[in-house]
Amino acid sequence: MVVSELVRAELRRVDWSSLECGCGESAEHVPLLIETIITAETPQDMIGYTLDGHVEESTIIFECTPPAVGVIMAALAGELSTLARDVLLQSLLFVAAGSGDYGPTGEGAGLGDGCRYHAQEGFWRLVQIGLTGSAEDAETVADICEYFELGGDKTAVYQAQLRERVRVKTKHGRHG
Repeated sequence: MVVSELVRAELRRVDWSSLECGCGESAEHVPLLIETIITAETPQDMIGYTLDGHVEESTIIFECTPPAVGVIMAALAGELSTLARDVLLQSLLFVAAGSGDYGPTGEGAGLGDGCRYHAQEGFWRLVQIGLTGSAEDAETVADICEYFELGGDKTAVYQAQLRERVRVKTKHGRHG
């Protein structure tokens, strides 16, 4: 896959060198990590290129996490390999699970609020992935929506639909 112009634009919008990465260095290497994940054709292509420890570490988030969520949402809005989509959704799930407020961002909102803001921008794309993807995609998206409290009043309806999709697809997988 190729890195879309939307992703490139979102990457250019951020001064990555001014943000702290989870590894303790400047986040200027985060765009390369994301681009490598997007363009990888096999899991071996991603060896050494992970968002874990940079954008998130399990459920711990960092100063560079909110803008990275914006890039992930831009990537999810376009064409991605199943491999890249799965890796980005898993990273987003870890971010969502740890999106409590750990400190202020430059705009004064907490890091968790910044992550939720960027994820909310891509709410409909996430729901589409959950409703049309695998059972695992549906479950991951339902969890992301729940942790981030995405979708306002709509979220309960879509979470229920996604969880039902997981139940049905899992049941069919055992019998079909």
